[in-house]
Amino acid sequence: MADVISPEEALEKMEDEGYAYVDVRSVPEFEGGHPEGAYNVPWKHMGASGMVDNPDFLAVMQAAFPKDAKLIIACKAGGRSKAASAALEAAGYTNVLDQGAGYVGSTDAFGQMKDPGWQTQGLPVAIEAEPGRTWAELLTKK
Repeated sequence: MADVISPEEALEKMEDEGYAYVDVRSVPEFEGGHPEGAYNVPWKHMGASGMVDNPDFLAVMQAAFPKDAKLIIACKAGGRSKAASAALEAAGYTNVLDQGAGYVGSTDAFGQMKDPGWQTQGLPVAIEAEPGRTWAELLTKK
């Protein structure tokens, strides 16, 4: 099971240790704002009746990142990143970290902020992805 890290630890690992931040939220969520420098590889896509599995997730990850790549996996609040991290480890990835609070943060049963996310912590955010880091571009590598 991947170690869970905070947004601040994720930023530090990106800056100091060369970790890649993989945002596994859907394309519309990513386009609404994401951590600066993030890659978008959705774990699930937005469908007409809710979220649906992304059948290309592992194939795109394997085409884009070697098995020993230093990866930080994150989503909105931690659920999708936990599942995606487990799938990557099961596929043989060896340096996977789960940024458990995600982009927005996780809340308790009463809707109160439990773990503030990347955006909530005021860390660097972008609207435009860096070249080669959007889902559409990464999908072409598959």
